[in-house]
Amino acid sequence: MLQVQSWEKIETEKLNSKIGRKMLSGNNATVAQILLARDAVVPRHSHENEQFTYILSGALKFIFDDQEAVVVHGGEVLFIPSNVPHSAVALEDTLDLDIFAPRREDWINKTDSYLRGEE
Repeated sequence: MLQVQSWEKIETEKLNSKIGRKMLSGNNATVAQILLARDAVVPRHSHENEQFTYILSGALKFIFDDQEAVVVHGGEVLFIPSNVPHSAVALEDTLDLDIFAPRREDWINKTDSYLRGEE
């Protein structure tokens, strides 16, 4: 079924003191707005989902096991393949749009404990 949503009407889920999330999922994909305060840390993790991260404003530094850190700025998109371990640090207040396929069952079921702890 077709659906129109407004991000403003979706409640922000507070994951910890520096990270909030708004999320929508279909049958095969998840899209989320992630709000990160400066110095917010997304701990090292990996997932079966392919991930596109589009930085709407701000900047995130991504750290990967097998290469140097990658800084992604407003207007840029990063693709992360399935099962690639990564972490991220907000270099400034950042708003990003993440798209995952398949959908993020751990986020939907709230079993994403790596995001829910304090830094």
